[in-house]
Amino acid sequence: MNTPVNSPQCLNCAETLQPRAGGEHPVFCPACGQETNVKPPKLGEFLQQFGGAYFSTEGALWRTLKLLLFRPGELTRLYLAGRRKHYVLPLRLYLTISLIVLLLLRVAGGASVQMDAGEQTPDAQARATVDKDALRKTNISILGDGDMGFGLKDGVFFCRQLPEWLCKRAKKRIDIDPQAVAGELERFKDRVIGNAGAAMFLLLPTYALWMKLAYWNRRLRYTEHLVFALHVHAFWFLAFALALFDVWWLTTLAGTAVPVYTLWATKRVYGGALSWRLLRAALVSMLYLVMMALAIVGVALWAILA
Repeated sequence: MNTPVNSPQCLNCAETLQPRAGGEHPVFCPACGQETNVKPPKLGEFLQQFGGAYFSTEGALWRTLKLLLFRPGELTRLYLAGRRKHYVLPLRLYLTISLIVLLLLRVAGGASVQMDAGEQTPDAQARATVDKDALRKTNISILGDGDMGFGLKDGVFFCRQLPEWLCKRAKKRIDIDPQAVAGELERFKDRVIGNAGAAMFLLLPTYALWMKLAYWNRRLRYTEHLVFALHVHAFWFLAFALALFDVWWLTTLAGTAVPVYTLWATKRVYGGALSWRLLRAALVSMLYLVMMALAIVGVALWAILA
């Protein structure tokens, strides 16, 4: 159905459109701002809207990334000051960047070159035999090597001081034929990567909580700390993406950038003396690392037992 072009009313809010001199309708509705010359969309217009509004050099994404990367904390400061129209919203920015980085991680983790069994050289066959012998001596330990935990020791399953149902599920998952261990570990890796994004998304609010406790005297609402957490975590994901290239200087750059960037962003958003900022950063980091360790254990258990 063709939508009327020159309707006497706005097709969005039903506002009556007063013709201008010459009998022409206004280009935009004075009440809601929608275009009055509405036509059925074309494929080219979809591509133009997507690329022009989001990915153009003057678009919101690049404008947002420029501030995120080169002016730590500025995006948060502008958002809290009410300047939001020309930048990607915090949650959308975080979800976009984290999704892209996790996809890259999945591609990087799954990229492997496998030789067809019918084309193996004698050396490759010898290595395969050695690998199978090594698998029979596989040692895998979950939850540590102490009194509590489960895993494989010299290829034999063990489970100590854990509920029986948990031991049964773990045994079913990892006490398998040695030749299947490699495939199971590959699936384990995929499950970990698949759950990493959800785990980080659930962890992010705890970071905002620690920041609120650390900067209680700033009288900021929890959601304002959450905006800061979204922006900082978006940068952390970008830094992590650099480490995926497995180049030593990129990995070093990423590892150095994370604490420096976070402290710089904290200064711009929260202010305060350097000594107090370092003390608060140490407290928040300690609490957050504890939560992250628990999340890693949880993801590993879920990947093995689910």
